[in-house]
Amino acid sequence: MIRKAIAALSFLALAHAAHATDLTVVSFGGDNKNAQAKAFYEPFTMSTGINVVASEYNGEMAKVKAMVDTRSVSWDVVEVEAPELARGCSDGQFERLDYSKIVNGSDVIAGGVKPCGVGIFVWSTVLAYNADKIKQAPTSWADFWDVKKYPGKRALRKGAKFTLEIALLADGVAPNNVYKVLSTPEGVTRAFRKLDQIKPSIQWWEAGAQPAQYLASGDVVMSSAYNGRVTKAQSEGQNLQIVWNNSLYALDYWAIPRGDAKKDDALKFIAFATNPANQKTFAQTIPYGPASKQAVTLLGTANAKDLPTAPKNLSTAVAIDADFWTDYGENLEQQFNAWAAK
Repeated sequence: MIRKAIAALSFLALAHAAHATDLTVVSFGGDNKNAQAKAFYEPFTMSTGINVVASEYNGEMAKVKAMVDTRSVSWDVVEVEAPELARGCSDGQFERLDYSKIVNGSDVIAGGVKPCGVGIFVWSTVLAYNADKIKQAPTSWADFWDVKKYPGKRALRKGAKFTLEIALLADGVAPNNVYKVLSTPEGVTRAFRKLDQIKPSIQWWEAGAQPAQYLASGDVVMSSAYNGRVTKAQSEGQNLQIVWNNSLYALDYWAIPRGDAKKDDALKFIAFATNPANQKTFAQTIPYGPASKQAVTLLGTANAKDLPTAPKNLSTAVAIDADFWTDYGENLEQQFNAWAAK
């Protein structure tokens, strides 16, 4: 009897091991990845037995396209920004999601439900500076351009998206007119002409962790930066400050590369990560606004004041126009790369 029981337990253990699987989830890395591990990856593994392999990238959609085109998909869930999600969905690089297996769309904030992606969080690109090195605080992107008042290097994301919007804001374009201006050849010329003014003083960043590092080391006096990375640095003792005026905000999304063999497990993960309690944990770990409406309620006013979704922070902010970048992004990125290489 004992031998039979042991044999049965051994069989069940082997069966479980045989069905256990890894799920590769790709994010933008850094503190964002660490917060996701705490809020999503680790509890998901404990709940399901599915091991999450956490990977990271800098948004290179060419990698996703190559996997899909060669039918060698090794990424199961990918964090993507809105324009890349829209373009990738249109081009057939992402699976269309079955929301009956994820979440009721009405439980997600506006803009959080797309055919190929569900919102993870709201984030902002803000002006950040080191208060130990700058005594008179900047208040706008116009100050960012003032190299006489604030001498030294300043950092911007190496790409057209965000950088062109910031240039127009610095040149006096009203937040609600940025995309109207940028959709014209004259507006594009205006943005690059504005960037020309500080090009010798720009230190480019590509990974989200770099702005805080550049600021802390004194390599730059100011930088565009993701708000969550700045707040994380503050919690670690760095005297970095955020200027919310004319920040740019957007949603990041979960998407599944088309042809993924683990699609069912990927959907389970996305559903788990969209759960209000897990979304609350994420927002408490890194200050990005949750996509779940209920999670926003669970956080309460005190915890929400430093999030991009706080009314005060949104009052002068620019919403990133995903449709604009879907239509114009490829051409503008080519123009930007040509300009940056000069």
